[in-house]
Amino acid sequence: MRKIKITQTRSIIDRPKDQKRTIEALGLGRPNRKKIHNDTPQIRGMIRKVSHLVKVEDVKDKGQD
Repeated sequence: MRKIKITQTRSIIDRPKDQKRTIEALGLGRPNRKKIHNDTPQIRGMIRKVSHLVKVEDVKDKGQD
């Protein structure tokens, strides 16, 4: 399964509660925190909701060519 690295780039201060809960559910919470997740439709939907607060990168697994 593909993996993606999510980095929080902006603060969640003065953001709606649903965006704050989404950031927490992704395992983030402060700017510059990083988390690696499987690339699933559920995670992509969460990223879409807070796309203005995060940066997403693909992670190359060591086992892949």
